[in-house]
Order: sequence, then C-alpha cells, then structure tokens
Amino acid sequence: MKAAKVAVFLAALVPLGWLVWGFLHDLLGGNPVEYITHSTGDWAMRFLLITLAVTPVRKLTSQHYLLRFRRMMGLFAFFYGCLHFITYLWLDQTLDFAGMGKDILKRPFITVGFAAFVVMIPLAVTSTKKMIARLGGKRWQQLHRLIYVSAIAGVVHYLWLVKSDLRKPLVYGGILAVLLLLRVIPVRALVPNRATR
Repeated sequence: MKAAKVAVFLAALVPLGWLVWGFLHDLLGGNPVEYITHSTGDWAMRFLLITLAVTPVRKLTSQHYLLRFRRMMGLFAFFYGCLHFITYLWLDQTLDFAGMGKDILKRPFITVGFAAFVVMIPLAVTSTKKMIARLGGKRWQQLHRLIYVSAIAGVVHYLWLVKSDLRKPLVYGGILAVLLLLRVIPVRALVPNRATR
C-alpha cells in the first residue's frame, strides 16, 4: 500500500511537472500566465471531484482501500487551488493586493472562485489525524461537507469565467451533480443484491 501511495503521489505531481517543463521550454502558448491559471484551476477542480468520488466508488466496488487515498486527493485539490490563486495574485495581479481586493468585489466569477478557495483552507488545515481526534469524528465530518460548497463554487466560477465554450465547466458540473445525487440516493440501492445471484 505504501508503494501505491507513492505512485499516486508522484502521478498527482505530473501536471505540475508539465507546467514547469512547458514554462522552461516555451511550450505554454502565447499567453503562458493564462495557460498556467487555467491549468491549475482545472486540476484543482479535478482533484476535488476525485476526492468526492472516492466514497461512492468504494461503496459500489467494495474496494475499501480507496479511502486511504481520499485525504491525499483532497490535499492535492488544495495544492493546485493554491497554485491557481498564487498565479492570479503574483503573475496576473503582480502582488497588487488592493487591485486584487477590488477585483474580488467587482467581478462575480472571481468572487465565487475566491470563496471556493477560502472554503478549502479549513478542510486542508483539519485533514490530519490529530485534528480529527481534536474535533471529534462527527464535527469533523460536518466541517468537511464544505467540500461540496467549494466544488459547487468552483463550477460556478468556471461557468461565469468562460464566454463561449461551456463544455468543460458543464462536464464538471454534471459529474458534481451525480456525486451530489449519490449523497441522497444510497449507493447500495444502485448495485444488484449479490446475495440473490
């Protein structure tokens, strides 16, 4: 299992490795800042959805070991969310905090995107075993339901950002809708009873 975790960890770093390689070798197109911004945002969203998918997939397949990867996926969602925010703040806004504050207040898609990032912070901070023990299992689970708020805000951020091609945010939104639906419909109800086979 340790080897599998290392493999997954390294695989999750591949998008970052590609961005670094692409930046160093001028492979990110005519607007590398925009490319990096979109790429890190995409991967933050993808890892959020992967994190949310772990539990239903585990229930559908009875592969309980998948839960061991959930925290890592959530932290990678936060990691790429941080890169997305840093790219915006540093490369786009050139550390103009006053300008960024005005941007957040005046541009709805940035307001929602910033909210999605802020919601992820307490989830990342409380992801350790010590914090789970300190908060207690029930309170910890209630807090970590905020991941759905972050994911919804992320989809809305993407929808409001794009002007014409809505395919990618709609795909993310569709996947999120299914995952939300699976919180209402027991996953086991979707699986034929193995005892009757």
